Amino acid sequence: MTNVLILSEVQEAMQARYKVMLLERFPQLTINVVGHHNDVEPYIAETDVLLCFSPPMADHVVRDAPRLKWIQALGTGVDNIVDLPSLGKEVVVTNIRGIHGAPVSEATIAYMLSLARGMPQSALAQTRSAWERWPAKLLDGKTVGIYGIGLIAEYLAPICKAFGMRTIGFSGTPRAATGFDRMVARTNLIATVPELDFLVALAPLTAETRHVIGEQVFAAMKPTAYLVNVARGGVVDETALIDALENGRIAGAALDVFSEEPLPATSPLWKTRNLTIFPHLGGYSEGYEDRAMPTIESNMRKFLSGDMKSMINIVRKPASWGL
Repeated sequence: MTNVLILSEVQEAMQARYKVMLLERFPQLTINVVGHHNDVEPYIAETDVLLCFSPPMADHVVRDAPRLKWIQALGTGVDNIVDLPSLGKEVVVTNIRGIHGAPVSEATIAYMLSLARGMPQSALAQTRSAWERWPAKLLDGKTVGIYGIGLIAEYLAPICKAFGMRTIGFSGTPRAATGFDRMVARTNLIATVPELDFLVALAPLTAETRHVIGEQVFAAMKPTAYLVNVARGGVVDETALIDALENGRIAGAALDVFSEEPLPATSPLWKTRNLTIFPHLGGYSEGYEDRAMPTIESNMRKFLSGDMKSMINIVRKPASWGL
């Protein structure tokens, strides 16, 4: 009997949907569902397969899972999974790729429009029954820089072009990509960022990208420019961002992701001026589990047949497989 544990902090209906869809395809599985890493104790010792997003993971989950052979990340990001100290060397990790273009791109456009048009201020004025007006900034004619060029960036850039924006991509290996007017190396971020009206973070969190958008970047940005982070919280130095916003070095920011999630009520980010907080909503959309299931199903069939080397979207191989 194969024991599967689903660890997810999303709504219970979505958690249940994963279980129902898996049992429809694989009735031989035993599946348990928990909403927080502190709730895994009754099941984790017998778990063979773990389905989870990276933000709710914790080291004790893999430490206390001696039978664990495979982790299927339910998102693209695998930070806080592959870097857990107790993750066994023989555990394979796979992720979900290719389904986030539309939801994350739509979220990014929404966040840029919210910043440009002062939508949070309108909401606050409504609570006071106050009729307040101001001239909105346009996306049309503005320059957006997208830091991190992958499938989502290639989906987002043409949408930005449709709004009349100029697009610059920052890539580790600069190459031509649809929707971009220009591509530059990531190492040229600080030299190029003065051109930008919007800086969108889309890079995965690695040792290279941790806090890459920090004090030097904010100092080089226009005081009228905005930051949008839909990547990972650690890509942005949040302390430096707070300082830049409080001192008017940049005009505003929209954060969808944070170094610590859920964002603690004590975090100074909640009260930082000109900052809009979205609780990791970028890829969290209706029908997400349906879009993720083809990858999960394919990999589950490979797992159950003993053909793990043929799984798709492998991001971490067991040590015994070699290079």
